[in-house]
Amino acid sequence: MAKAKICGLSTPEAVAAALAGGAAYLGFMFFEKSPRHLAPESAARLAAPARGPARIVAVTVDPDDAELDRIMAHLRPDLIQLHGRETPTRAAAVAARTGAGVIKALGVADASDLDAAAAYEGAAEHLMFDVKPPKDADRPGGLGASFDWSLAQGRRYARPWFLAGGLNPWNAAEALAISGAPMLDVSSGVERGPGVKDPALISAFLEAVRRA
Repeated sequence: MAKAKICGLSTPEAVAAALAGGAAYLGFMFFEKSPRHLAPESAARLAAPARGPARIVAVTVDPDDAELDRIMAHLRPDLIQLHGRETPTRAAAVAARTGAGVIKALGVADASDLDAAAAYEGAAEHLMFDVKPPKDADRPGGLGASFDWSLAQGRRYARPWFLAGGLNPWNAAEALAISGAPMLDVSSGVERGPGVKDPALISAFLEAVRRA
């Protein structure tokens, strides 16, 4: 059965819905341009009920060492998601510095972008394939758009991988069927407004993944 990650959580109600629905991963955003951005202290309070039932993910974009140290001191995540332009060398350094696993997100527009994932398999615990943002975008994800899921069909990687971008309760089953992804990541697709998670949509998304 596929697993799911609910990303960009910012309220206790959304965290509760994610846990009740069986989300395997809970993501907390550390990127000031995102409407889902949190301080590490706030994320730690929200994540407290999830320790054990789910894996806690700190979502970052090209974080420096000082930011990583603050996140680790307060949140102590299981995984650091790198959603920027981090190189394989930087991903390995983040894993070594924090002791956390790394999820490396890669933007996808065509098949060559999926080929590039192999370079990260030695440094990352998980891979993530998200739509490549337009050149004028002010953030690398959470934009509600998707890439051609069939590009991922039949591909095999040494690491488990997430499909992300443009997912919602109504297309989750189709995304799994077309891509063959073992895991889905959703953020804006379970919101009723920018950065505002809807517990009912979270529940519906997780039910759709469970039934797929």
